[in-house]
Amino acid sequence: MSGEDSRLRGRWGEALAAEFLRQKGYRIIAAGWRCRFGELDLVAEQGGFLCFVEVKLRGNERFGAGAEQVDRRKQQRLRTTAELYLQQHPSLLQPRFDVVEILAPQGMATKRPRIRQIENAF
Repeated sequence: MSGEDSRLRGRWGEALAAEFLRQKGYRIIAAGWRCRFGELDLVAEQGGFLCFVEVKLRGNERFGAGAEQVDRRKQQRLRTTAELYLQQHPSLLQPRFDVVEILAPQGMATKRPRIRQIENAF
């Protein structure tokens, strides 16, 4: 898969996750927010929380669930990126880190991808 195809799939997964969260009452504040430390896939508000959401799209679970791919190093990078986001966009809401896993066996042709949210994942 080319880098462009990978980015397209990633954006598709992030759009699915954003719609999934909207249907659950979340308000999407930012998508694909970048800084020198990394990227926040989604930033959303819900119930007194400012959620920093990492989206993991998989075609299969051969290498484990998506959340398992968010290792300590990735978690630290997300925390650092979120800290910079909060410096630039102060909020009184409680920060929280979530993971949204998307299983799409046929890639973007998947009719009903399986979507699961893990709140307070780390």
